[in-house]
Amino acid sequence: MTIKEQQDRIIEDFEVFGDWMEKYEYIIQLGKDLPLIDPKYKTDDNLIRGCQSKVWLHAELTDGKLVFTADSDAVITKGLVGLVIQVLSGQTPKDIAEAEIYFIDAIGLTSHLSPTRSNGLLSMLKQIKLYAIGYQAKSLQN
Repeated sequence: MTIKEQQDRIIEDFEVFGDWMEKYEYIIQLGKDLPLIDPKYKTDDNLIRGCQSKVWLHAELTDGKLVFTADSDAVITKGLVGLVIQVLSGQTPKDIAEAEIYFIDAIGLTSHLSPTRSNGLLSMLKQIKLYAIGYQAKSLQN
């Protein structure tokens, strides 16, 4: 699936829920389903700066595509990083770097998160884009 298709699917998934309690439960479930990061990557180097909770994010280039794994010490935050990974993992660095991320606003997430969680979510997206730009630059050098 493309990044756009992944985002559209998430938007459809969220339309099923009647209220934000159900949406939060879904986000928490996504966090529980998140493939765990290898403990060796739970280092300070992989911590997302700007998150109130601890969030570790690891990127690996496999067959020309970036694969992300993550973990967090907070259940909602773990679900949020799970959502972002669902959209961007398995895509090329170029596609990630150039992607317009619109699903967050489309599902109303921005207006239902605390300012610190919103900042953390933006920090996650920023870090993923930085990984993509870094791997894209590295591939251009080779």
